[in-house]
Amino acid sequence: MTLAARRRPATRGVVLDRSLEALPLFRLSDSADDSPVAFTADNGGRWRVIPAPGDRLPGTFDQDVYVEILHRWQEAGTPTDGAVTFTLHAFLRSMGRRADGRTYEQLRGALTRLERTTLESNGAYFTAASGDSPEMAFTMLSSVAVQRRRAAEREQMNLFANLATGEPGDARVVISPTLRANLFSRHVVALSVTRYHALSSPVARRLYRLLEVARAEGRLSWRVPLERLAEQLPLSQRYPSHLQRVLQPAHEMLLSAGLVRDVAIRQYERSWFVDYVLSTRPRDEE
Repeated sequence: MTLAARRRPATRGVVLDRSLEALPLFRLSDSADDSPVAFTADNGGRWRVIPAPGDRLPGTFDQDVYVEILHRWQEAGTPTDGAVTFTLHAFLRSMGRRADGRTYEQLRGALTRLERTTLESNGAYFTAASGDSPEMAFTMLSSVAVQRRRAAEREQMNLFANLATGEPGDARVVISPTLRANLFSRHVVALSVTRYHALSSPVARRLYRLLEVARAEGRLSWRVPLERLAEQLPLSQRYPSHLQRVLQPAHEMLLSAGLVRDVAIRQYERSWFVDYVLSTRPRDEE
């Protein structure tokens, strides 16, 4: 880390690729399901999330890792090469997770999935630089390298009070050029990292990300068919009653956090809709 980076004040917000945020990516249940996610965008474009052979789709933990990587990239001054370096211990602590053998392995697995999961778009993913939605395939991270510390090095760390003991290694990841292009073109949504981590439900965290897409589009409210919302999150439940049971606690969290002013699920004729009224963004998050 450079001296300038060390002196840079910590940022409370994170910017994310608006095109990616509008599309389903992370499964909101940590199941072993390895079938691709398929989604048809409003413009008729097709989108698929394809897991690597022998692996599962990115899930709830991976969602938090993705947000933290983009947060650290921003804190580092948005380097043009997209490289982000960190220790696994510090990364987990920033996410509010305990750093131990199990979570170290979780983090390594998540980084690998973000590098190897294929995102395939045929007219669904908008690229701001070209102003269109070409046929393309990409990953969230273009490279991942985790270097484990040797046992002798870990023993020496006890001699230095400012270093974390038991630190298993250092990581260097590179954000995909596709994502970086939209970020540098300011085709983004902005989140509060503090508010994001305060939401204990993965569904609430995903809804927060998705509602910021509506805000970035200049909306004060957003009505979405319940079935469509389930596809966009994505959720595996399909019956309206089941979806409402899953969404209710997430909606209560969003209301309590002041991220929405009102939420209502209503039936019109034979169709169900969700109505969101967005809250005014606090000045310190603008």
